[in-house]
Amino acid sequence: MNIVVCLKQVPDTTDIKIDPQTNTLVRQGIKNIVNPFDTYALEEGVRVKERYGGRVTAISMGPAQAEEVLREAIATGADDAVLLSDGAFAGADTLATAYTLARAINKLEQYDVIICGRQTIDGDTGQVGPELAEMLKLSFVAYVSKIDEISNGYMRVKRMIEDGYEVMETPLPAVLTVVKEINVPRLPSLRGLTKAKSAVIPVWTAQELGVDNNMVGLSGSATRVIEIFFPQRVRCGEIFQGELESQVSRLVDKLREATIV
Repeated sequence: MNIVVCLKQVPDTTDIKIDPQTNTLVRQGIKNIVNPFDTYALEEGVRVKERYGGRVTAISMGPAQAEEVLREAIATGADDAVLLSDGAFAGADTLATAYTLARAINKLEQYDVIICGRQTIDGDTGQVGPELAEMLKLSFVAYVSKIDEISNGYMRVKRMIEDGYEVMETPLPAVLTVVKEINVPRLPSLRGLTKAKSAVIPVWTAQELGVDNNMVGLSGSATRVIEIFFPQRVRCGEIFQGELESQVSRLVDKLREATIV
């Protein structure tokens, strides 16, 4: 069983800053973490390996510093890791990101299950998983809360819906996006930390992936971020004076005006 887990390094949500000149996120000097939803994907990949055997390969696209999340993945049970890093990948939206990941996964040649987190906390779109499945021409299941069984080339899973869950069976290979209800991520082990420290993590560039340069980075992005900003909260109050009945009447009028607006 060959399991691929896609990870992303994101800014810690407690320390987000925006450059007022460029309206983009400031990443220099900011603490970065593994996207929290991806930790559940990694944990489930390791559990599938422990249950059925095989190997877990963690993949991340990003700058050189994204190697940190891959070493963390190895420390918590991944067997191998690959970093996709090239200036050509910079500025990628979900479509260009999915294309780059798909090229890397095809380069691996052997894979049975590809697991992604439900979404990332920086983009918050939840689009990479389904786009990746489409580009790889694989079946896709979203919001997976449990992997029941894998046998005879099929996987049976439970996926969350608004009023309960659905049980679905899908052929392998398949792409899954998982929710946090699926497991509790483990902490790195001492043995894992030692392995992660000495692990050699290959870096695959645009040339090594053989990508179409018009499909990656900004060139391959179907969307553009025009502006990022913190919404300005404006609060104002008004104190009503006079008799109680008059105050209530004025309050009701104000509420009606607000409702009409």
